[in-house]
Amino acid sequence: MDETYLYRQVAEAIRQEILQGKLKAGDRLPSLRNMAERWNCTVGTVQRAYQELARQKLVVSRPGQGTRVSETTAAASPLPMRRAALAHRAEAFLLEVLTAGYSLEDVESALLQAMERWRVIEREQPASEAGVLRFVGSHDLVVTWLASHFSEIALRHRLQLRFAGSLGGLIALAEGKADLAGSHLLDEESGEFNLPFVRRLLPGQRVALVTLAQRRHGLILAAGNPLGIRGLEDLTRPGLRFVNRQRGSGTRLWLDMALRRAGILAEQIEGYQDERMTHTAVAQAVAEGQADVGVGLEAAARSYCLDFIFLAHDRYDLVIPEATLTSAPVQALVNWLQEAQTRRMIEGLGGYDVHQTGKVTWVG
Repeated sequence: MDETYLYRQVAEAIRQEILQGKLKAGDRLPSLRNMAERWNCTVGTVQRAYQELARQKLVVSRPGQGTRVSETTAAASPLPMRRAALAHRAEAFLLEVLTAGYSLEDVESALLQAMERWRVIEREQPASEAGVLRFVGSHDLVVTWLASHFSEIALRHRLQLRFAGSLGGLIALAEGKADLAGSHLLDEESGEFNLPFVRRLLPGQRVALVTLAQRRHGLILAAGNPLGIRGLEDLTRPGLRFVNRQRGSGTRLWLDMALRRAGILAEQIEGYQDERMTHTAVAQAVAEGQADVGVGLEAAARSYCLDFIFLAHDRYDLVIPEATLTSAPVQALVNWLQEAQTRRMIEGLGGYDVHQTGKVTWVG
């Protein structure tokens, strides 16, 4: 590996140990020579890594005393620690794409495009109007139905939708730009849906997770599956056109995890960068012949009379702060979700398991 970028990997590994508590305040790091032997690199590369950590105020170096974890690290405020964690994630991403053959100019251009898109998605929302509940989050067919019928569930109230992905919804909730969010994020380490992400993004807040349903995720195919697609491994087939969900969506995060486990690289899939903001937009692209296969919900495939290959279940929760949950319109919504008639309606869409629909789980 080019030593220009190896120092970032060294710094990242040490930073991870500090942020996870494996290296504590005052702990001495290995000497430059020992660390260079461990990483099979030059002393200069390790020195550059230590300098980067010092810039992040995670370590201090003193003549004759070596390099130690900063005494202020343990007592650091959450903001600098979060910034340090963000820096290490950014550098890990940079390392990954550079070693994949992209140039710095390619990366910068792609990031600028992505940031511009998120500025549009995360634009400032007006304060909630009287009688209007602001929903931001992941796309779902039941949520879309809810918005068009909300005044029947909660009289004189309206549900305002903005589909920005699961992460976008939780961020909007944390920033006060939403009253409730929709999320189906799977934490790879714990195997839990949503709870770990709510704890990280809404720390110290008492929040309810109201289960909408468990849903069937998989591949959306042309009717009759004319190309004989059987699973994720077929996405690497030459000439097979794929359509994806956007970055930040729960579906995209799940897909990336499934591809890693299957040993499939994104660059092996034609159309991996072709993104849609909703499940129905993915299904529409397949139905109109713009793509041969997409990733999404069984319910979306059914709505366009397309074939579907089941790959995994998820759990879609409405994430609602306590103050909002106790309001009359949201109480009416929760009561509606717990009715047998509602569950039958949701089940009728196909691909939904409603045995936990309406269940309330508290966080914080």
